[in-house]
Amino acid sequence: MKRAFAGALLCAIAGLGPAAASAEQFPARPIRFIVPSPPGGGTDIIARNLAQKFVERAGFATLVENKIGAGSLIGTDYVAKAPPDGYTLMVGGLFNMVMNSALIKDLPYDPVRDFTPVGTISAYPFLLTVRPDMPVSTLAEFVAFARQRPGKLNYGSAGLGTLQHVWGTILVKSLGLDMVHVPYKGAAAAQQDLMAGRIDMMFDNLSAAKQYVESGRSKALAVSSAQRTAQLPDVPTIDETGLARFEGESWFGLFAPAATPAPVIAVLRRTLEDAIRDPDFVARIQRDGGRILAIPQADQPKFLASEVQRWMALVHTYVPSAD
Repeated sequence: MKRAFAGALLCAIAGLGPAAASAEQFPARPIRFIVPSPPGGGTDIIARNLAQKFVERAGFATLVENKIGAGSLIGTDYVAKAPPDGYTLMVGGLFNMVMNSALIKDLPYDPVRDFTPVGTISAYPFLLTVRPDMPVSTLAEFVAFARQRPGKLNYGSAGLGTLQHVWGTILVKSLGLDMVHVPYKGAAAAQQDLMAGRIDMMFDNLSAAKQYVESGRSKALAVSSAQRTAQLPDVPTIDETGLARFEGESWFGLFAPAATPAPVIAVLRRTLEDAIRDPDFVARIQRDGGRILAIPQADQPKFLASEVQRWMALVHTYVPSAD
């Protein structure tokens, strides 16, 4: 009996051995941060700043790799199907973990089932801006101006299915306006045409739009966050105007493939939590108009699931092409 018990115990210990050993040795090689969007964009900048802090704060070797194509589907699906060993992570967020679920049928990955959240990183409000020569200075004045011109005003976006398009459409419909959507190949091109007066309105990330507002090349009418932003404290929130109910931020997080061992996830979470507390990292996020988004570990899966449910309902209500 004693020999049998000892044998069973040794088998159990042996079975735990590889996982325990891998956790103790992790990371034994560079960690790859996959970015499912092109270099130079907001996601890419966050990933590179974060990878730098993993090096500085923990001494981990890191690589940042952009895997683009089919919007954000190629890179996201790549990480969903990567070996669950902690060496292939993804910097993603609302755009690919939530909006794709609402917009794309037969998505090749499930954001809740196929990923383990390592942690949230940051969040950025959207800014509603209009061309500089438009004779309005408030959202109420813009709504009145647009209602007098049904079908004659337009709003730009970074392309069909982008957050600028989807959120812009939801907001326009929520305000009861009849406006024409004009998709561009990227937000920068749309912003240039807004400043030149060729389009009338754009709903874009604060980090991209605030520089044009500060220089007088566009006008800011409202911000999408629950509270006013410190970068543009005189700009009211959309909810504050009383004209529509709209609250949202474009958020980012770090994700690992599902089934990544818990001890490895624990190492990654500790490192991420340390990185987003770094004063230099915090300052970079705030300088770009964002805030650190520190959601408790236990609440992260619930947060992701609730975001999918919330935005899917709004998209299917206000964005006809998503039906």
